[in-house]
Amino acid sequence: MKIELIAPTWTGKTVVKRARREKIFKIPPLGLLNVAAVTPPEVKISLTDENIEPIDFNKKVDLVGITTMTSAAPRAYEIAQEFRKRGIPVVLGGPHVSALPQEGLRYADAVVIGEAEGAWERLMDDFIKGGRENLKKIYKNEKLPDLSKIPFPRWDILKKDKYIVDKVLHLTRGCPYNCSFCSVTQLFGRRIRSRPVEKVVDFIKAHKGKGLKERLFVFLDDNIMGNKKYAKQLFKALIPLKIIWMSQASVNAAYDEELLKLAGESGCKALFVGFESISKGALKEVGKSQNKVDFYKEAIKRFHKYGIFLHGAFIFGMDDHGEDIFKRTVDFILKTKLDSAQFSILTPLPGTRFHQEVEAEGRIIDRDWSNYDCGHVVFKPKKMSPAQLDAGMAWAYVKTFSLPSIFKRLSGVFSGGRWKYTLLLFAFNLYYRKTCSKMKERILRPMVQDEMRMQESPLF
Repeated sequence: MKIELIAPTWTGKTVVKRARREKIFKIPPLGLLNVAAVTPPEVKISLTDENIEPIDFNKKVDLVGITTMTSAAPRAYEIAQEFRKRGIPVVLGGPHVSALPQEGLRYADAVVIGEAEGAWERLMDDFIKGGRENLKKIYKNEKLPDLSKIPFPRWDILKKDKYIVDKVLHLTRGCPYNCSFCSVTQLFGRRIRSRPVEKVVDFIKAHKGKGLKERLFVFLDDNIMGNKKYAKQLFKALIPLKIIWMSQASVNAAYDEELLKLAGESGCKALFVGFESISKGALKEVGKSQNKVDFYKEAIKRFHKYGIFLHGAFIFGMDDHGEDIFKRTVDFILKTKLDSAQFSILTPLPGTRFHQEVEAEGRIIDRDWSNYDCGHVVFKPKKMSPAQLDAGMAWAYVKTFSLPSIFKRLSGVFSGGRWKYTLLLFAFNLYYRKTCSKMKERILRPMVQDEMRMQESPLF
């Protein structure tokens, strides 16, 4: 039996509207690698990541499994229909259909809701025994998988030369916070589950090499330091392995300097940190009051002190945000010498509290899922027009990744020994600058005067 797993890209129409993705920003589809790991060994698995290669619709397979993020859902549905036209059954999984399973079932024979481990094995058992006719419509776990019992992802099915980073895995799942715009707690729960440290160490020992790429691991945890006791045990165990790793963490990890010190010693070189906003009111409104704006500057210093680069994430479009939020955020980034930044537009993803709120208020203005990529305005903001929000985010990108801004931010690399990686950080910023090159068009795009008064705005 042969199964094809597919990670879809955007639709052809949508790709034209997006900036070209650089190789450095392409991450292997971890969810599908986890699915492959719990597939019976007698089943032959192949993987197509449409972000790096085209799909072969004429491939002879018995079943197709497609993961679905919301912005790629329209393309996932197109792919599903193409295979079903050829008589091949299709299973959909991932965040989007987990929130909207009935929508997914319009295009698939079955839908997997939530984490795959457990549910996928039952689906495979049904399919092996009776084929398409024996599949149930929905597969869902009654309880969240025990990470101490599930296998590690199957990296052997990856086309590794297509990625800068190929060693991706989860060490923990779940997040103790419950932000209104985030779907993580809907999928993984609020209790942090973790893999046994000894199993992690054994797995990394078996897969690390001597070169930079062979020593580089990306832990795609939503908050790797959310359970501090576990994180400290893990980092102590990683120190002798001499690896390099990156992950995601809360800014609140910086309250514990012992934790940061161990992270740095264990090989942590970069973290994705969700600052979300420099507005206290905005943080409170989305349920992220655990983030203390007054602590941000000190937190950045502490991460840097222990040799950890930060890719800071900021969201625009919260009800508390006026037009001044863009300049204030960029000024903060430059003042704190944040290594790099990512800007998003607040997006009502299906299944989140924020989606429920703006739906109830009648504020959703765009129901094309391909625009739900956190880069397009799909709802009515309260203190600015949709066009102002769109142009403001574009301005923030252009300003932050201008050459003068990059040089100013990189002048802060002399703490924590980070200067040794100056060229890598500079290259990363240049790649980001290139990816954001189309943003100028969004600032200068002609607007109806009552929708956006760019000439009157001090930002432009």
